[in-house]
Parts: sequence; C-alpha cells; structure tokens
Amino acid sequence: MDTERTEKPPYEAHVGETRQYWRDMILGVNDGLVSMFLLVAGVVGGGLSTAQVFLTAVAGGIAGAVSMGAGEYLATKSQEEVLTSELTLERTHIIHYRGAELDQLRGMFEDMGIHEDDLDGIVEAFDRSDVALLNAMKALEFGVVDSERRSPIRAMVFSAVLFFLGSLPSVVPFAIVTNPSTGLVWASIFSAAGLFGVGVAKTTVTRTNPLVSGLENLLIASVGGLIAYYIGTLVGTTV
Repeated sequence: MDTERTEKPPYEAHVGETRQYWRDMILGVNDGLVSMFLLVAGVVGGGLSTAQVFLTAVAGGIAGAVSMGAGEYLATKSQEEVLTSELTLERTHIIHYRGAELDQLRGMFEDMGIHEDDLDGIVEAFDRSDVALLNAMKALEFGVVDSERRSPIRAMVFSAVLFFLGSLPSVVPFAIVTNPSTGLVWASIFSAAGLFGVGVAKTTVTRTNPLVSGLENLLIASVGGLIAYYIGTLVGTTV
C-alpha cells in the first residue's frame, strides 16, 4: 500500500446529493449580500432619500434574483446540452473507432499510474462492454459522473431564492429607518453578519477554517462597499 497507515479516524459521511449545488447556493447568497450592499452604499453616497434607496433596493433585489436564476438556468442547461452532444459522439466513436478509444483509455490509465503489467487486463475488461467503456470515457475524458450532474431547474431555484434572501439585509433597514445614513449603518451590520455567517457555514462542507473563511468573505465585501460608497458620493456631487 502506498498510503501510510495512521490511526483510524471516525467515519465522516460525504455531503451527498446537494454537493453539486453548493456552488449555486454560495454564489447566490453571496452575490445577493455583496451586490445589494454595494448598490445601497452607492445610492446613499449619491444622496438619495430613504424612500428612494428602499425602492432602488427592492427593485435591485427582484431584478437580481430573476437575472441570477435565469442566467444559472441557461448556463447549466447549455452545459448539459454540450455534454449530451459529446456523449452521443462518443457512442459513435466506440462503435466505429473502438481501437482508437481503447488506446486512449489505456493512455489515461497509464497516466493515472496503473502498472504496465495490469493495463492489458483492465482495457480488455472494458472492451467487453459498450456501457462500461462509455462510462469509463465519460468519467475520464469528459469528467462526467451522472450523480454529479446538475439540474438546470434546481440550479435556477437555488441561485434565485438565495440571491433574494441575501439581498434582504440591505433592503429591510430602509423599510424601517427614516435616515438613509442610519439605514446604511444597519445594512452594513446585517450584511457583514450575513457574509461572515455564509463564510462559516461553507466550511461545514469545505472542512476549512471557519474564522478564515468568514473573514475572507467579509473583507471582500467591505472593500467593495467602500469603493461603491465613494464612487456614489463623487457622482452625486458632480451630477
């Protein structure tokens, strides 16, 4: 065995069927938190009233959720269509150019470190079944595993809903307060807490440092918020 034996750790289950959608979930909620905070910071800096900021934030939250959902649906669907087309072509190659496909499979196994003495037997085993050969090429050539493929509908829903939820910390304060600067303070606090929380929550599946992940998320948004606020201030004084 190449793997060094160490003390046996406790068994930890994999993430499961939601694994392939964590990108959509993190992107959606993070984009909602960051982009909406940047939006309200910019328009408050530009001198809009509380009611105007609230209307802008509501419109931005809805538009962003729709745009995020539609974009994720089209991107995921297009990716699936490309993969389906490639796999259809691969079936043709297996039928009409089987030797070339087997040579390619042998090369990929060789690159993986399979011992040369074992290659003939492994390739011969896959040559016995079109399904097995297709599944091997699907995984090794195209990086496609059926259980990891993403549904365009689920990707759309995760992205849109979580974007809208992420926008709320920047929207709600302006429905309550009367002073836009006070609203921005509360939006900053709520958004910062949300960003830090998302960074920490992400580590439940990434198994990385929660504090570092939370602070990284928070720092990126903070820098963007300052830039947006001062650009809005500059535009507001010149228009």
